[in-house]
Amino acid sequence: MNPKLKNVVSLGVKELHSLRRDLVLVLLIGWTFTFAIYTVTRGVRTEVRNASIAFVDEDRSELSQRLRDAFLRPYFKPPVTLTIAELDAAMDRGDFTFVIDIPPRFQAHLEAGRNPTIQLNVDATAMAQAGHGAAYIQSIIAQEVQRFAHTPQDAAPAVRLVTRAKFNPNLIETWFLGVSQIINNITMLAIILSGAAVVREREHGTIEHLLVMPLTPSDIMLAKIWSSALVIIVVATISLRLIVQGMLDVPIAGSVPLFMASTGIYMFSVSSLGILLATVARSMPQFGLLAIPVFLMLNILSGGQTPLDSMPPWLQDVMQFSPTTHFVSVSMAILYRGAGLSAVWPDFAAVIGLGLVFFVTALVRFRKTVSLVQA
Repeated sequence: MNPKLKNVVSLGVKELHSLRRDLVLVLLIGWTFTFAIYTVTRGVRTEVRNASIAFVDEDRSELSQRLRDAFLRPYFKPPVTLTIAELDAAMDRGDFTFVIDIPPRFQAHLEAGRNPTIQLNVDATAMAQAGHGAAYIQSIIAQEVQRFAHTPQDAAPAVRLVTRAKFNPNLIETWFLGVSQIINNITMLAIILSGAAVVREREHGTIEHLLVMPLTPSDIMLAKIWSSALVIIVVATISLRLIVQGMLDVPIAGSVPLFMASTGIYMFSVSSLGILLATVARSMPQFGLLAIPVFLMLNILSGGQTPLDSMPPWLQDVMQFSPTTHFVSVSMAILYRGAGLSAVWPDFAAVIGLGLVFFVTALVRFRKTVSLVQA
C-alpha cells in the first residue's frame, strides 16, 4: 500500500476508535438515526388527521344532518354539536379547529334557489390543518349539497379537473418526513463529527503528537473525513432500511446504493465545511455556536423543509452554492422518483465542486492552525 494512503487509513482507524470511546457522540448518533426520525415522523402532522370539528345547526333539517354525518374518520373526529351562544367561547378556548355554522332555513333557501351560505370558523393557529382542512370541508359540503339537490349531469362544469398525485398518491406525509429527517441528520452529524474531531485534537493536545509523525495537514483532514463518512453512511443505511422502510413503511423507489454513493460525496463536502468551521473556532463551545446557524441555514433553505421554488429568485441563486441544496435534490430524485445516475449527475458534479472548494479553503486554514501550534 502507498505509504501516504496507509497513513490516512491508519489515522482514520484511530479516529474510529476515538469515536467509539466518546459515549456522548455514540449516543447522539444512535438517537439521531433511530428515535429522532421515528418520533418526528410520527409526531409532526401537516395533513388533516383527526381534526376537531363542531357544528352549530340552526336549521335542524335533513340536509344539515346529512352534512354533519359526512365528516368521518380518519380526517375528522366525530362532530360535536354546539349552540350559537357557545361558539365564540369554544373557539377562544381552542376546543375545536373547525366550527361550521349552518344558518336557519338553510335547506329551504337552497330548494328555493337562493344560494344560501354556510359560515366556517377556523382556528388558524393550527396553520397546517387549517389550510388543508378548509379545502377538505369545502369539498365535502359541495359534494353533499350536490347529492341532496340532485344536480343534473348537464349542470356539471364544462371543464373537470382530475388530479393525480405522482410518487405519493395518497399524500402520506410520513413518506416525506422520514427521508427528510435522514437528510437533515446527515448534514448535522457531518458537521459535528468532523469539526469536533479537529477541536478535540487541539483541546487535548494530541495534535502535537500528529505533527511529529510523517503526516501532512491534508492527510489528517482526509482521515477525519473518511472515518466520519463511513460512520454516517453505515448508520444512515441501517436507518433507511430499518426505520424508514421497516417501521414507517415508506417505499423506496430508487437505488439505495446510489443514494449511499451520493451520501459519501456529500459527506466529503460537508465534512470539509465542518473542519473549516473548526479552524475558526478556538474551543468546543465556539464551534457549537458557529455550527448551529450554519446547519439551520443549510436545513431550512436547501429545499428540504420549504420548496426552493417558493423562495425569492435571488435566494434560489445563492443556495445553488450550498451542497445541501443539491443533495436534497439528488435524494428526492433517487428515493422518491427512482432516478438513475444519468438524471442526477449534474447535482453530483456540483456537490463535488463545492466540496473541493471547502476542502481547499479548510486546508489553508488548517495549515495556519498547525503552524501556530508548531510555533
